[in-house]
Amino acid sequence: MDPRARPTLRRGVRLTYDRTRERHVVLFPEGVLVLNDTAAAVLRHCDGTIDVDSIVGALRSRYEGVRAEDVHAVLDRLADRRVVAWT
Repeated sequence: MDPRARPTLRRGVRLTYDRTRERHVVLFPEGVLVLNDTAAAVLRHCDGTIDVDSIVGALRSRYEGVRAEDVHAVLDRLADRRVVAWT
């Protein structure tokens, strides 16, 4: 993964908070994906304007122990699920 790549939510995908589940979820044409806190934190930064390195930096400024490899792994899994696209 290019650390300068800028992830964004794919067209038709929406990040929202589900009050019933008390979790962040991704809504997309194929269904609903319930997110853990880590994935939700990463996706909040996926607006297509900031690159992966900047996302890692933003998460490190807010949370302890953030590793670039973990952020890359989350983004890879979300891309495999067709939630994230790259600009």
